Amino acid sequence: MTTWNNIYNHFDPVAFSLFGFNVHWYGIMYVLALLGALAAAKYFVKKDKIPITDAMLDNYFFWVEIGVILGARLGYIAIYSGEAWWYFTNPWQIFNPFYNGEFVGIRGMSYHGAVVGFLLATLLYCKKYKQNLWLLLDLCALSIPFGYFFGRVGNFLNQELFGRVSDVPWAINVLGALRHPSQLYEAFLEGVVIFVILFFYRKYKKFHGELICIYAVLYTLARFICEFYREPDVGIGFVFLNFSMGQILSTLMFSAGIGIYIFLRKINNNI
Repeated sequence: MTTWNNIYNHFDPVAFSLFGFNVHWYGIMYVLALLGALAAAKYFVKKDKIPITDAMLDNYFFWVEIGVILGARLGYIAIYSGEAWWYFTNPWQIFNPFYNGEFVGIRGMSYHGAVVGFLLATLLYCKKYKQNLWLLLDLCALSIPFGYFFGRVGNFLNQELFGRVSDVPWAINVLGALRHPSQLYEAFLEGVVIFVILFFYRKYKKFHGELICIYAVLYTLARFICEFYREPDVGIGFVFLNFSMGQILSTLMFSAGIGIYIFLRKINNNI
C-alpha cells in the first residue's frame, strides 16, 4: 500500500498540546470554516455592493454561530447519538468536554441540526434588527460552501465519518479495512462545486431568496450522492429502502428548497 492508503497510521489527529489540553486538527478546521465563511461574506458584501455593514455582519455572525453550535449538537444528540434520553435528562453533559476526568473535546455534530439552528438564529436576528431575511440568506448561500470545505476536511483529519469499504486505488486503510475517503468527496462536492456554481450564478439572481433555495437543492443532491460512499451512522444503519438517515433528511431539505423557491418566484412575479 502507498503512504496515502495508510495515512491514518502516520497522522495524529492532535495538532499540538497547549497547557495540557490537546488541540485537534478538527478544532482548527472548524475555526477555519467559521472564519472562512465570514471572510467570504465580507468579500461578497463589498464586491456586490450588498447593503449590509461590517458591524451588522459581525453581529449576525455571532448570532448564527450560537444557533449553529446549539443546533448541530442538539441535532446530533436527538438523531444520531442513540443516547438522547440520557443527554436530555442530564443536560449539563451536552457540552461537557471531559470524560472520566480526561479532556476529550466535544464530538458529535449534525449538519441538518445546524441548519435548523442557523435558520432560527437568522429569523430572530432579522426580526430584532429589521433586516431583509432573504437577502441575508442569499449571502449565507454564497458563504457557507466556502467554509463547509474546511469542516469536511476536519472530519477527514479527525478520522471520523468513514466511507464504505472499497477497493479503489485511493481508498484509506481504516482499522484494517480499505474505505472510501467520503469526507473528501463531501468537501469537494458539497463545498467546492457548490461554491463555484453559486459564485458564477449570483450575477443572474432574479429575486432575493433564490440563492439559498438553489443552495439547498444543490447541497442535498451532493449529500445524497456522497451518502452512497459513506458508512451509515452507527446505531442507525439504513433507515428506509436502503437509504441512510442523511439521505432521508436531505430529501426533506430538497423538498423544502423546491417548495420555497416556487413560492418566492410566484410572489415576486406578482409584484
